[in-house]
Amino acid sequence: MRSARCKIPNGHSPEISLRRMGYLFFDPSSSASLKPCLWCKRALTGGEMCYKHQFYGISSHRCVQLTPTLKCNHRCLFCWRSFEHEHPGEKDLPPADIVKRIPFLQKKGLAGYKISPKVTPQRWDEAINPDQVAISLSGEPTLYPHLPELIEMLNQKGCTTFLVSNGTNPEELKACRPFQKYVSLTATDRETYLKVAQPLEDYWDRLQESLVSLGKDGDQGARTAIRITLVKGINDHDPEGYARLIQESGASFVEVKSYMHVGFSQRRLTIKHMPLHPEIQAFVETILPHCDYTIKGENSQSRVICLEKIENA
Repeated sequence: MRSARCKIPNGHSPEISLRRMGYLFFDPSSSASLKPCLWCKRALTGGEMCYKHQFYGISSHRCVQLTPTLKCNHRCLFCWRSFEHEHPGEKDLPPADIVKRIPFLQKKGLAGYKISPKVTPQRWDEAINPDQVAISLSGEPTLYPHLPELIEMLNQKGCTTFLVSNGTNPEELKACRPFQKYVSLTATDRETYLKVAQPLEDYWDRLQESLVSLGKDGDQGARTAIRITLVKGINDHDPEGYARLIQESGASFVEVKSYMHVGFSQRRLTIKHMPLHPEIQAFVETILPHCDYTIKGENSQSRVICLEKIENA
């Protein structure tokens, strides 16, 4: 069963379709875009925050979700984003142009919430003056050539920054200094990686380089993380293999999360591919004996468990 969000309106350009999905573009000639997430809006109205608040102390209503580019070199089966709506804009905006317009676009994306009786003046002021930027909306951010400079500008403004990458550009990734650096791990072997990530080229070796570099070299003393999205019956095998890659990486945290049957992933997978939270728990229990990590916390609503590296292990 497909949701209405998956339908592509006939005759509409990719940009128009994306705008209808809530994407706000920094410039008409660029695919750099911003979109307040569901958790940001929930928290703004006094509701629950996302698991990043539980695990890392991030206030969801003060968090910006953006990308400097919609270009991506993966076509992951589990991705809720739309490959069918790739934006034709190819101009790479200067980092300063992106940083300058973040407050304006975040306020525009939250328009209408200010008058809600559930939104306090304090939360509204905090929301339109965000202090956390998640570079994770869509696309692969390391394909944007000015990513290290963009992150540095955000850091200098006092924002915490989360960078989520597929690990296919290890040199670019090493040059970035976000508050927390994520690398997505979709499989433990090349064959499964090619099946799940559907990369435009075989980047398996580059991904291994990115994983191994976490917590080392320029990342020493910084927060690093691995994100594993489990798709039932496809990549939810070989827990010892996942443990080995985790252990070799030196990442500070590991998020083991269920694939969620939402958005455009419904075109590629079925609801039967979505593990239940007890299945995520069981999988994590098979990983733990083989690596020096412990459970930091879990969120059953998002079907995610966070592991933390045991210091001096």
